[in-house]
Amino acid sequence: MKKKYSYILPTLLALAVAIGIFIGGKLHFDDTPEKLFSTNSKKDKLNRLIDYIDYEYVDDIDTDSIVDVTVNNILGKLDPHSVYIPRSEMREVSENMKGDFVGIGVSFYMYRDTITVIRTIKNGPSHISGIKPGDRILIADKDTLFGKRTSNNEVVSKLKGKIGTKVDLKVFRKSENRSMNITVTRDKVPIKSVDAYYMLSSDMGYIKINRFAESTFGEFKDALKKLKLRGAEKLVLDLRDNPGGYLGIAEKLADEFLEDDKLILFTKNKKGRLKKAFATKKGDFEDKPVYVLINERSASASEIIAGALQDNDIGTIVGRRSFGKGLVQREMDLGDGSAVRLTVSRYYTPTGRSIQRSYKKGHRDYYQTFMERYSSGELISVDSIKVADSLKFKTPKGKIVYGGGGIIPDVFVPIGSNEEEAIESMDDTYEFFSRFIFEHLEKDRTRYSGITKNQFLDEFKVDDILFDEFIQFVLNRKIKLDFYAFEDKIKDYLRANIAEQLFSPNLSAQIKGEHDAMLQKVKELDISILEQSEEEAIKQSN
Repeated sequence: MKKKYSYILPTLLALAVAIGIFIGGKLHFDDTPEKLFSTNSKKDKLNRLIDYIDYEYVDDIDTDSIVDVTVNNILGKLDPHSVYIPRSEMREVSENMKGDFVGIGVSFYMYRDTITVIRTIKNGPSHISGIKPGDRILIADKDTLFGKRTSNNEVVSKLKGKIGTKVDLKVFRKSENRSMNITVTRDKVPIKSVDAYYMLSSDMGYIKINRFAESTFGEFKDALKKLKLRGAEKLVLDLRDNPGGYLGIAEKLADEFLEDDKLILFTKNKKGRLKKAFATKKGDFEDKPVYVLINERSASASEIIAGALQDNDIGTIVGRRSFGKGLVQREMDLGDGSAVRLTVSRYYTPTGRSIQRSYKKGHRDYYQTFMERYSSGELISVDSIKVADSLKFKTPKGKIVYGGGGIIPDVFVPIGSNEEEAIESMDDTYEFFSRFIFEHLEKDRTRYSGITKNQFLDEFKVDDILFDEFIQFVLNRKIKLDFYAFEDKIKDYLRANIAEQLFSPNLSAQIKGEHDAMLQKVKELDISILEQSEEEAIKQSN
């Protein structure tokens, strides 16, 4: 997830024009030219222009694309977070924010021109039907899927369908050297927003959330319940790289940590109307230590949670300054399957600060200013973060906090070296580790048969042979790095990717967390707080 001008009345009217293009009626070509300058001239002008091009222009023109460009140009005059979603992208966007889709429940790679299963979703349609990692899907309902250049989108479209419908697959299982016919009944497949959860220590749980979708709060509650059963009395909430999502979901999640009637945030629209959100009695983790991890790519709903806790003197925010998005969007249907997400209000943290970065100089400057954080030194040293005294606020306990460009953490953790960041990019963005391990497993999956999750976690080590093979794999892709200087980190990532493909994302996250700088800082803070508490108890007893 991934991740601007002030509100100006003429541009908002122009947005209404764009909507009018979709829902407006037919125009009469026998009207006089003067009508173009009547009260509704803006709407009439664009509607007429599109019709003139449709009926009179010398060449055939795709006016749908012209409309798309017009809408995007109008939104480009507003703020960087008001966006147009074309009809072609609407389904995928909706599924991502809803938190599920209807399909067969597999993740796959195109491996040597064939769809090869990486893993199945536990208890999902394919898992129930007996499909296994490494299986090649050759045919789906008589459509051949191998031996040709087929995009992932084409594959997904053939495997998706209506809930309860069946798809007949022809599958080749390499480990058994045979083909088989398997019928899978399509069902809802979750798009997880809780990436992982596990016990970081005997009394501290860890939950990683990648976005705030409709399903996020339910996923979080389920993970929290399981962690509490395992003894979690403290929690690390990892919101790094989380671009946000639904405002209401962020409010619910913040409520888990805040006492009844504590202000979570308030919003203000163009008319100055305020809407306040308060915590309720429903919270399951009130009065317990919580650490929230953020970084420069944590935005929107992630910042709402961090700001709500920080301004209420709850927990500890750890990491680097967040992105700085304090605008609220509402999705509006345009009538033809497309939609616009229009900024309708600004949100403010409980102390009254807006953390929205300025976008007065335009979109390009907005994102360029963000990228300058990497060169300014603020990701390396907290002293390099620029703040304005005019945007200084105080929490109830007197802690100084700042508005105007993201949440500044209570405890700063610098970004890793360029080489360390390159290794993480090879894992997260380019999937070099995942692809390499997939091909490694494809050579002989039986070498890992019989090993349990606990045995893998306690005993399995990546040997030098596998490490050297990975180096060659990356060198073949023109990547140069001092691999041996980061041998331990690379071996950890190789081990984590094996764990993910054999077992679960939870085990993978647990392995990566062993050398995670922010998690190590949390452990140090927790020990320090515990020692301070013990010292205070001794003083009181004396």
